[in-house]
Amino acid sequence: MPRMTGGFDQFSLRELFRVEASAQAQALVAGLLALEQEPHRADQLEACMRAAHSLKGAARLVDIGAGVIVAHAMEELFVAAQEGRVTLSQAQIDVLLNGVDLITRIGDAPPPPEGEDDLWEEAAEDYVVALTRALGQPEGARPDRQHEHPVVDLPEIKLPSTDESAERSMRISAENLNRMLDLAGETLVNARRLTPIAGSLQRLKQLQKQAARSIEALRESLQPQGLTPQSQAALSDAERAMLACRHFLTDRMAELEALDHQSTSLTHRLYDQALKVRMRPFSEGVTGFPRMVRDIGNSLGKRVRLEIAGAATRVDRDILERLEAPLGHLLRNAVDHGIEMPGVRIGQGKAEEGMVRVEAHHNAGALQILVSDDGAGIDVELIRARVAERRLADEQTAARLSESELLEFLFLPGFTMKQEVSELSGRGVGLDVVRDMLKQVGGKVTITSALGEGTTFQLRLPLTLSVIRALLVEIGGEPYAFSFGQIVRATKIPTTAVSTVEGRQLFDLDGEQVGLVAAHQILGHDILPASGETLSVVILTGPEGTYGVMVDRFLGARELVVQPLDPRLGKIKDISAGALMEDGTPLLIIDAEDMVQTMVKLAMSDRLNAVQQAGTDIAARSPRRRVLVVDDSFTVRELQRKLLEQSGYDVELAVDGMEGWNLVRSGQFDLVVTDVDMPRMDGIELVRLIKHDAKLRGTPVMILSYKDREDDRMRGLQAGADYYLTKGSYQNDALIEAVVDLIGPGQP
Repeated sequence: MPRMTGGFDQFSLRELFRVEASAQAQALVAGLLALEQEPHRADQLEACMRAAHSLKGAARLVDIGAGVIVAHAMEELFVAAQEGRVTLSQAQIDVLLNGVDLITRIGDAPPPPEGEDDLWEEAAEDYVVALTRALGQPEGARPDRQHEHPVVDLPEIKLPSTDESAERSMRISAENLNRMLDLAGETLVNARRLTPIAGSLQRLKQLQKQAARSIEALRESLQPQGLTPQSQAALSDAERAMLACRHFLTDRMAELEALDHQSTSLTHRLYDQALKVRMRPFSEGVTGFPRMVRDIGNSLGKRVRLEIAGAATRVDRDILERLEAPLGHLLRNAVDHGIEMPGVRIGQGKAEEGMVRVEAHHNAGALQILVSDDGAGIDVELIRARVAERRLADEQTAARLSESELLEFLFLPGFTMKQEVSELSGRGVGLDVVRDMLKQVGGKVTITSALGEGTTFQLRLPLTLSVIRALLVEIGGEPYAFSFGQIVRATKIPTTAVSTVEGRQLFDLDGEQVGLVAAHQILGHDILPASGETLSVVILTGPEGTYGVMVDRFLGARELVVQPLDPRLGKIKDISAGALMEDGTPLLIIDAEDMVQTMVKLAMSDRLNAVQQAGTDIAARSPRRRVLVVDDSFTVRELQRKLLEQSGYDVELAVDGMEGWNLVRSGQFDLVVTDVDMPRMDGIELVRLIKHDAKLRGTPVMILSYKDREDDRMRGLQAGADYYLTKGSYQNDALIEAVVDLIGPGQP
């Protein structure tokens, strides 16, 4: 094809075709999935025919012969279906979807070098043969699982890498967009700096008024006959100057108040508009999932349909990108683990076709996503049996675990309910990825399930990662912030409402007894809280329970531009990020989930101080031997903590290697027990750091891992570990025996 004039060449035209192919492919997939349910829907046949026709025209314009061949064959089939000469069957829709994939690949491919044949045309001709062969399949036919429909062999042509494509079309613009939103957020915060300036001017006005009264009192105290004419004139000049200052200051304050109002309104509109540009409809992140669910179902011999609600819900671009992998895992699990085989569903009185639903909406200032299915549900008794079978807890402990505690095991790395390993499942990889992603963005996930009725995963995430609405509080004379998305309530309670039970302070919250902890103790402040008749309390909740955190006082609500902390600091206990107040004062943003875990640790080790004694030194070391447990699984950490504490050891917990490294450097521990596979820093690296530190190298380190191969064990021991124990094989006694071997018995 000769080069085009007017600024277009072969490459830019192919780029236009790539965009066209991507858009029309989405329309074709949506239409084909609808036709699979209702093959005679005229509107969907019309939409698919038009999409194929548009693709054919675009391919012809750019001289992509392979695209013309494939699109024309698909268009002819849709026309035949419209005229009633063909009724689309399962087999034909399978091949039509393959055609959509082929056109997408053709659009992504670079043009062939000059003088060489387009190898894609051979693939296109093969596809026409496959489509013609599919026309011979009877209506309602399903593909043979061992002999799928012919798949067109694609030519070996190097496609442009995703990174290069993103660099051309997305990366630069996305970076600029993020920067624009950051600047808009900073402008939003800086605009509020006019408010304290206005307050300062108000104070200046009061001082000026006092000065005017002093001059007036001076005149009254002096006898007029005692003043010289010059003094009389000077005093009158001072009074006139003060009056002029008063009028000038009043006018300037009015102008400043108007400017403050206009600036605040403008910056809010600017930020809201920048945020809207950054926010994308939820549908953009889930376009490929209906096809994926349908194909996975077909490969398993199941009929499954995905329903998406809230497609127009606006979602932060970064969060939308991060959601792809977690949602993919949840949907694959729903099809593989949840939805039953057609015969089983019919026998239970259910529809043969299983339903999986994804719903997105905004709720209480957060993004809420529900992933549900109408399948078999989760049998918690099977989880209980698997926990005992894998020796994650002894039978007595497993028998006492509640339903919510048992469901937590599903998020363990390597934990699976499948007996066999398949391409889809059985390796225990998936739900831990979901929780890790949510934790990274400050979100949460919960599970509800009814046996025989289905399962629902509820994901709760912030609307944006750039700016948060937060409650500012004062603790020990310093400002801190709690994100509204992470707190239950902020309230004041009378000191008389606090009671002490078994050494722990409690108060009543809507009929529930909630533990009360001083923020000074959690954060290590030595300053005592101010005494008074009421206490300022922030209510936090987590999987471990609900707690009240007593702070010195509330400073009000603010919008804060989130400033990530230097990654070289690692994970700072109980802190997630930083921000600036209106006057430029820095503050720290509390990690509410981390703080709840800290309170649980203090409560379990009986180290909670009364709120009137928040200045007590909480770092005083117990005479009992101290053990640091490092594991990214909450369930594993808690099981090890309970077991070690029952054996007479003080236990501190860390959620990953980075936090473990920070703790072991700042505290004094007799033993470190660590997992291997953890985010940010794995256990092997943690062992190396400990053993290469002059002050810490004498601290024994035990590795407790699911990896039980000999080379894994040697890798841990070569890094410097003093003991290597596998989670899948140890008994409770084996763990305690190993700890006793390393540091001696615990103390009651």
